[in-house]
Amino acid sequence: MESAGLSLPTVALQVRVRVFVDYWNFQLTLNERAGRGRFLVDWRGLGPWLARVACESVGLSTHSFEGVIIYASFNPKTDEGKKFRSWVMNWLGCQPGVAVRCLERQPRACPRCTACHREIAECPHCSATIAQTQEKGVDTLIATDMIRLAWEGAYDLAVLATLDADLVPAVEFLDLKGRKVIQAGFPPAGHHLATACWASFNVSARMNEIRRP
Repeated sequence: MESAGLSLPTVALQVRVRVFVDYWNFQLTLNERAGRGRFLVDWRGLGPWLARVACESVGLSTHSFEGVIIYASFNPKTDEGKKFRSWVMNWLGCQPGVAVRCLERQPRACPRCTACHREIAECPHCSATIAQTQEKGVDTLIATDMIRLAWEGAYDLAVLATLDADLVPAVEFLDLKGRKVIQAGFPPAGHHLATACWASFNVSARMNEIRRP
């Protein structure tokens, strides 16, 4: 890998841009900012759009889009989760320039009584079983891919679409090794990651450009 003092290639050499998207972090934040139900994302055009807007935000007039990796998770015990995984693997992952990593969500421990500290496995009102899952390993997988692909010389500039502060150490490491990361963010959320990145831009301001018709 090049030294930490390496600057980006000149625009004449076409900066190679790789995009990394945390699916649920990105989708849920869009839903929240839209304020009315699910925001329908143009997933086919998202990667090239993020690469283009990131370059525009730092004054790069030309670039080469090297693809987008989308990281997601699903609950294998629900029909909705199985349907989502099928869509991710059989449609989203088959789009040009798109690769996907889809992990199984893991069981989350039941809440505990603050007095006796025993698990509350059933709702005290309706007796329904309390079953929760949590996303495990997505941030680690993103960090690993960003560092691995940088080590292999697969990109010059990374665009990272997430607010997850757990990725700050990876971003700081890449910066030390001469790889610049631009955050596709939603300020003021994700401030710590935005600060660690070389630059950032506000997706909220241009959300309609990635809305699916």
